[in-house]
Amino acid sequence: MSPYDPSAFPPFAVTVDLVVLTVRRHELCALAVRRGEPPFQGRWALPGGFVRDDEDLAAAAARELVEETGLQVHDTDASVPSAGNDAHLEQLATYGDPKRDPRMRVVSVAHLALAPDLPAPTAGGDAHSARWAAVETFLGQTGDGAGALAFDHGQILADGVERARSKIEYSSLATAFCPSEFTVGELRRVYEAVWGVVLDPRNFHRKVTGTPGFLVPTGGTTTRQGGRPAQLFRAGGATLLNPPMLRPEV
Repeated sequence: MSPYDPSAFPPFAVTVDLVVLTVRRHELCALAVRRGEPPFQGRWALPGGFVRDDEDLAAAAARELVEETGLQVHDTDASVPSAGNDAHLEQLATYGDPKRDPRMRVVSVAHLALAPDLPAPTAGGDAHSARWAAVETFLGQTGDGAGALAFDHGQILADGVERARSKIEYSSLATAFCPSEFTVGELRRVYEAVWGVVLDPRNFHRKVTGTPGFLVPTGGTTTRQGGRPAQLFRAGGATLLNPPMLRPEV
C-alpha cells in the first residue's frame, strides 16, 4: 500500500449553510441575509459561513446562526422532533460543485432548522441585513435574476423545503413548528403552510387524533384563535406516523 501524501490532494474549505424555516402569518418562511461583502455583495443568501479548525459541523452551524441573525437553534437528534421554543436541527445535504464559490473550492454542509414562529432577526457578521420571507419569494428564482439567492443557495433552499414537506408526511416533525401546547387547528395550519394546500378540518382532526402517539391532550383549552374553546395538545412520543399523513396532490 503506497504511503498517504496529503500534498497530492488539493485543499478546499468547508462551510455550513442554514435553511431556517418557520411559519409566520400562516406562511412558510425562510431566513435570508443580505451579503455585506463580496462575492455577491448586496444579494440575499442563506445564513452560514466557514467552519473553524477547532469546531465540528453542528457547532459551526449554531455559531453562524447566532453571528448572522442573533437567533439560537439548539441541536437535536434528527429523528426526534422538538416541541416548544427549541428548534429541530439536522444535516440536510452536502454541496461541492467546484464552481459554486468564485473565491476558491468550497464544500458546504447544509443544515435544516425548523422552529415555531421566531422573532425578527438581527444582522451580524458579514451580513448587511436579515429578514424572514415567504419561501416562494426565492423558490423558482435562478441564475442572476433580481430575486435569485447568491451562490447555489436557491437549490439548497429548495432541497430544504422539500425535505420539510416530505418529513411531515411520515414523522411528527410538524410539531416542531408549534409551541409546547397547541390546538389541532394550529397544527393543521402548519401542514397547510408547509404543503401550500388547504386541508379539510374534520378529516385532519380525525387523522391526527387517531394516529397513535402523535398528539397527547393536555387537559386544557384556549380561545386564542377566537370562537369556542379549543382543546390543547402537546407532541406525543411517536417519531414515525403510522399511518402517514399523505400530502395531497396539487
